[in-house]
Amino acid sequence: MLCSLCPRKCGASRDEAHPGFCGVGWEPVAARAALHFWEEPCVSGERGSGAVFFSGCTLRCAFCQNHDISAGGKGKVISADRLREIFRELVSQGAHNINLVTASHFLPAVLRALDPPPAVPVVWNTGGYESLPALRALEGKVQVYLPDMKYMDAALAQSLSGAGDYPDVARAAIWEMFRQTGPYRLDDDGMLIKGVMIRHLVLPGQLDNTFAVLDWIRETFRDGDVLVSLMGQYTPNGVGGPDRRLTAEEYGRACDYMAALGLLEGYTQELTSAESEYTPPFDGTGV
Repeated sequence: MLCSLCPRKCGASRDEAHPGFCGVGWEPVAARAALHFWEEPCVSGERGSGAVFFSGCTLRCAFCQNHDISAGGKGKVISADRLREIFRELVSQGAHNINLVTASHFLPAVLRALDPPPAVPVVWNTGGYESLPALRALEGKVQVYLPDMKYMDAALAQSLSGAGDYPDVARAAIWEMFRQTGPYRLDDDGMLIKGVMIRHLVLPGQLDNTFAVLDWIRETFRDGDVLVSLMGQYTPNGVGGPDRRLTAEEYGRACDYMAALGLLEGYTQELTSAESEYTPPFDGTGV
């Protein structure tokens, strides 16, 4: 079988000799499966989100905070049956949801693991670079989508993530996610149980890109359709990307712009969240 799961459609056999752009085979590779408390409040809640962090990635973001697993090769190969067991274990630990972090390149195995469905909502936590056929295969199996909308600037997307088509791909992908879920819905405890929350990381020196992303969200969705999470947690990783943190002035301008557009349903951050300890240890816990 040759791979066409992601928008790159690299056609790799995903074997040891030809792993493809994502750098991994067909069987899931995971680096951590545990209760995670550093998502937005409506995802982590009081008991934590049942996050499974997968290795490999269809993007190559120069500033990736999960570089050790996205490109560094960390992780353990597991079967779809083991992945299903992990879901049950996380639910038994009290997880509000099953949070699949960067799982699109393992879609066939993930679909098997989601049958039967977990007893809690399934969250698809993604960089936004998704193919429409892959997303359509998830319809009815995923209740909550957490896509990034990283760029509206194609040149910036090419420079920092090696994907000049990212703006077009992500716009179409997010619209498909919304088509599947409809407007977001919170339960009585304020937990997100259905819908889309669009995340955007403000990059140092790239406010025009942020403004363009927020403009697109405002032009595309009505009040009550989606949640927006404007993140200020950019941290230099020593590998690539801007070599400084976001300033308070830059993030303040981004938050002001979001408010001026009337995008009031969602989250902003304290800049203290730009700390390396907010990246969990990818030490095989729970795998």
